[in-house]
Amino acid sequence: MPTILRINGFRFFFYSNEHLPIHIHVEKDNKTAKFNLEEIELVKSRGFNASELKEMRKLVSENIAIFKNKWDEYFNN
Repeated sequence: MPTILRINGFRFFFYSNEHLPIHIHVEKDNKTAKFNLEEIELVKSRGFNASELKEMRKLVSENIAIFKNKWDEYFNN
C-alpha cells in the first residue's frame, strides 16, 4: 500500500491492487476517507468531521498532479 503523501497528520495512499476510477485513500488516526481524482469527489468517509473533510479536499486539489502521476507510475508500468 504505497504512501504518496503525509501532510498535516493525513496519510494519502492507494492499495497495490486498486481499480478504476483513479482515486486516493486518506487516513488519520482511525478515520478513513476516499476521493475520486478525475473530478475531485468524496466517495466515502468514516470518522472525519466537516472541517477535516474540507481540509482533505483542499489538499487533494493542491496535490492532484502528484497523486495522478504516482497512480500512473505504479499501475501503468
